[in-house]
Amino acid sequence: MTQTAPPDGHLTVRQAAFIGVGSMVGAGIFALLGAAGEVAGAAVWLSFLIAGIIAVLQGYSFARLGARYPSAGGLLEYVAKGFGDGHLTGVTAWLTYSANAIVTAMVAVSFGSYASDMFTDGSGAWAKVFAAAVILVMTAVNIVGSALVARAQTVIVYVVLGILVVFAAVTIADMKPSLLAFSGYPSLRDIVSSVALTFFAFLGFGIITFTAKDLAAPSRELPRAMYLALGIATAVYVAIALGVFGTLTVDTVVSSGGTALAVAAEPSLGRAGYWLMSVTALFSTAGATNAGLYPAAGLSERLAETGQFPALMARRFGGRASAGLLVQTAACLVLAVVFKLDAIASIGSAVALLIFTLITAAHFRVRGETGARTALLVLAIASAGGVLLTFVFSTLVHERASMVALLVILGLSVALDLGWKRVRAARPAPAG
Repeated sequence: MTQTAPPDGHLTVRQAAFIGVGSMVGAGIFALLGAAGEVAGAAVWLSFLIAGIIAVLQGYSFARLGARYPSAGGLLEYVAKGFGDGHLTGVTAWLTYSANAIVTAMVAVSFGSYASDMFTDGSGAWAKVFAAAVILVMTAVNIVGSALVARAQTVIVYVVLGILVVFAAVTIADMKPSLLAFSGYPSLRDIVSSVALTFFAFLGFGIITFTAKDLAAPSRELPRAMYLALGIATAVYVAIALGVFGTLTVDTVVSSGGTALAVAAEPSLGRAGYWLMSVTALFSTAGATNAGLYPAAGLSERLAETGQFPALMARRFGGRASAGLLVQTAACLVLAVVFKLDAIASIGSAVALLIFTLITAAHFRVRGETGARTALLVLAIASAGGVLLTFVFSTLVHERASMVALLVILGLSVALDLGWKRVRAARPAPAG
């Protein structure tokens, strides 16, 4: 079916969905297979399916909220509707801002690693140069405007999905069913534990809520974009997991790490398969960096309007460059260039799960206004909360550095909110 052109300055449902797909189908699928395989074995495809169902439950909540309260503030607007504009909403705002910077920086680092391996000697210095470069280029794209973001994202997503579909088809055609036999699966507890890892690959879907301001009819189009993006991502992840673990043994996938997709492609496509998947990784991580930076401007402006962020965050330099976007860019550059993100990459997932649980809890309080089904909201809260608890007690308790990083992020978010609101309260009221 041909989609009619949207009014000038508006995104189509497909473009909004592709911003979400581009954010989701980023570094996650390239980096997660080995780690998930260590826990779930060949049942990683089932882990992705469960994670997709949990994401759809959250997506239902977000879509109903977005249809009722379309705003550039996206998911933070939803927290405010349920809990008001107090400290809980402010802390959640800073958590969202910091988590987005961490995930975007990690994706950029992944881009730098692939680019360094392909075009240089693979040194860490070049990886940081490429990571910084992709952040700066995608910041420029976002400064130009949402229309260019959408066009760039559409091209990137078409290329990435096209290659991944070919990869999945080739590997599934050559897979050995015995490698996926149920008799070789670990316990259900291990499979559920791995969902905390595979859910990371779906974190980007929340970015779709920030497209509401750019849709012609957000109450109708935002839910469609949300479900389309989650459906595409889930299908791609499950197909890739089946292809990889149906072609390679679990031990081979685990030892291959981030190159598992390239290794799985080699039996059918030879050395060309390695280059094909490396190019896909570059497009995918570039698209995820682009989509990760997208919410910064609208989020900062909306939160400055409601008093959650300082007014400076809403300032536009030269009439185009958002201060909120530039601050996000600076944070991403520092994280990508100065820090090793391996130890704190999982923190992005933990913070996001906490945010998603809070948003749906806020939704529960205003469900009468959105028309959402109580049972589905309860299920969404229970599933996200359950994954978070599983993640904390099965993974973070054994990773002291990650636990410390999580506590630092939580503490910094609380301090920023309390500090800003204390400054705001101390200012004299304007004469009127």
